[in-house]
Amino acid sequence: MPKETCCPKFDPSLLDDKTSIWDNKLFIKDSVRQLFHIPLNMNAVITRMWNAIEKADVMVDDKDILMLAHDPSPWKSDIYMNVRDTVPGAEMVKISGTFISKVFDGPYSSVPKWITEMDSMLSSRGKKAKKYYFYYTTCPKCAKVYGHNYVVAFAEV
Repeated sequence: MPKETCCPKFDPSLLDDKTSIWDNKLFIKDSVRQLFHIPLNMNAVITRMWNAIEKADVMVDDKDILMLAHDPSPWKSDIYMNVRDTVPGAEMVKISGTFISKVFDGPYSSVPKWITEMDSMLSSRGKKAKKYYFYYTTCPKCAKVYGHNYVVAFAEV
């Protein structure tokens, strides 16, 4: 990883048009305040989560990191980071289900367009999304260095 980056480089082929089955996949969960889906305290929340995971020594390997976002409302985003084991004092969540993922490259403001594209792809396969999670693969600084802002949509089907 180049010194000017903090995020591992993402390989889109690993998650583009893939089906994953999760059986009690373990995550630490926290929430970000938003104003019409624009995060207000994302850095503070991610830093708090990251520090708690490091302190508990339950970080997954770089290649396995997943930081998922789900927006239940325009005012709140739930953030999930996968871990190897329980983080003391943190809200822990296990996620199970079948997920179809697709990789996009572009600004976060494109999420509504990507959901429409995913809905169309799923419909052509006779499936419908129950819930969406988005994996923002790098921070804005690293996306600029790498020249790509990859975002993975995970549709629970």
